[in-house]
Amino acid sequence: MYPLPFNESVRSPEDANLLATAIVDTVREPILVLDADLQIIFASRSFYLTFDSTRLLTQGKKFCDIDDRVWNIADLRQRLEKIAPAQDVMESFEVERDFPRSLEDVTERRRSECALQKLLEQRETLLAEMSHRIANSLQIIASILLMKEMTVDSEETRLHLNDARQRVLSVASVQQQLQASRSGDKVAVGPYLSKLCNTLSGSMIAENRPISLKVIAGDDPVSSSDAVSIGLIGTELVINALKHAFPKSDTTGQIIVGYEVDGPNWKLSVADDGIGMPDVTPSTKRAGLGTTLIKALAQQLEAQVEINSGPNGTSVSITHTTFVSRLPALGLPSVIPSETD
Repeated sequence: MYPLPFNESVRSPEDANLLATAIVDTVREPILVLDADLQIIFASRSFYLTFDSTRLLTQGKKFCDIDDRVWNIADLRQRLEKIAPAQDVMESFEVERDFPRSLEDVTERRRSECALQKLLEQRETLLAEMSHRIANSLQIIASILLMKEMTVDSEETRLHLNDARQRVLSVASVQQQLQASRSGDKVAVGPYLSKLCNTLSGSMIAENRPISLKVIAGDDPVSSSDAVSIGLIGTELVINALKHAFPKSDTTGQIIVGYEVDGPNWKLSVADDGIGMPDVTPSTKRAGLGTTLIKALAQQLEAQVEINSGPNGTSVSITHTTFVSRLPALGLPSVIPSETD
């Protein structure tokens, strides 16, 4: 029991008592308010409904005497007699007693809650097992593609197999980084992209190759589903930069992965200081698998793709922007700002 502070709207003990009574009556669980002698000062509406009792049979009586002394539970009484003078707190004290007039079977409710908790735990176990199996399957697929890549004679086929293997590995990397996140949880973008890029750097940048891969991003959270798309786009763009921006193995270069947020708007960018993209004529220009994949994922995120390339490097941005329309709604009065606004 805690005293209510007085303010301008609670000017007297009577007002405070009425306010406390109104608050307690809104609580779903049955509540008894006792004095130092364990006499019932007040019982909530939920108590009367649950135990089929009335104010006449309850208020002013000692709690252990009501309802044919069904509440006369030695352990409970002793604990209350001990904590009441000291104004201490008792939590999570359970008793087993048959209350014949109780209208709510708390035991059955506890069983339902326990069953629900077990189902949730089983779901988490199944999700973890499924995630583990997916990771193993992706690694097996990547290994098979590598073996095929080493045995084929055609250079073109070898390149296609290598591209397929890199994409499988990127999916595996994204899946691995999201394993620690439960379904529906938010994912902090900065640490997530950093782990992805560390994995890519370790697998694709040789120790003697002077290329740096840096992530500039905060801890802004996104949904796990959006994190999958952002991670796949980021890894695809980094892989492309590592493969094409620095054709000479001794070329010094850097790749920067950025993620910026402004309210509901965000931008994912991957920039390098490499040789730039080759010029292609409209007749020979054809979207590759990587470009198609990036555009499809950006569409899922309701974002736009922008590519800027020149002799000093390439920058690809995936931007999600929102704005408040200033156009008039049909059938509604509105004012269009003038050019001087």
